[in-house]
Amino acid sequence: MSIVTQITEHPRKPGRYVIDVDGHEFAIVTADALASSKARIGVVVDDLLAAHLREAGELTAAYDRALNLLAFRARSARELHRRLVQNGVTTERAERVIGKLREVGLIDDSDFARQLARSKMSAGQSRRRVHQELFKRGVAREVADEAVHQVVEDEGLSDAHSIERIARKKWGTLRTLDEPTRRRRLYAFLARRGFDSDDVSRVVRQLAGETSDADVQELPNA
Repeated sequence: MSIVTQITEHPRKPGRYVIDVDGHEFAIVTADALASSKARIGVVVDDLLAAHLREAGELTAAYDRALNLLAFRARSARELHRRLVQNGVTTERAERVIGKLREVGLIDDSDFARQLARSKMSAGQSRRRVHQELFKRGVAREVADEAVHQVVEDEGLSDAHSIERIARKKWGTLRTLDEPTRRRRLYAFLARRGFDSDDVSRVVRQLAGETSDADVQELPNA
């Protein structure tokens, strides 16, 4: 007959409790799980209680793993679910963890998509590239569309504004190169950020033309 021999707060994980059965660690659970189990020192651990504590321990471990992933960087629900399953968490437990994180406001795909879209577009990424990044992160298409639209409306971060700004900055860093190389480098730089090829060509021609005009103006008078 097994009994609960000790219950202590985890020394390195506040809010987590270590349950010992017959003198050995049996499960690490949350305060809520401990209360719902009605486990206390001296209680006999039958099959039902053992199963309850094991499941509570697995869910707690999965939840803490999710918190660690979110502490590293924000994630969409689908991306976090995928990472948990890759780390050995069952699909059912991963879904329960995601549900709990949604309840406490730590997972919100709409907010995540807006923050990522704002960050990427501020850094000069095109709308198309931002959409691709959001899809890769597991954000649903309609959520991604709304996030990008809102950023454009609220921040005025349009492709036309972004391509002009980053193209001029990049063009300046290439001034030591000959003109054909300079144009190729700028074209490739803008294309990698997902801008439309027509817009890229237009901006490259514009900057190259401005440079040529400046060279003409600097020629000495005859």
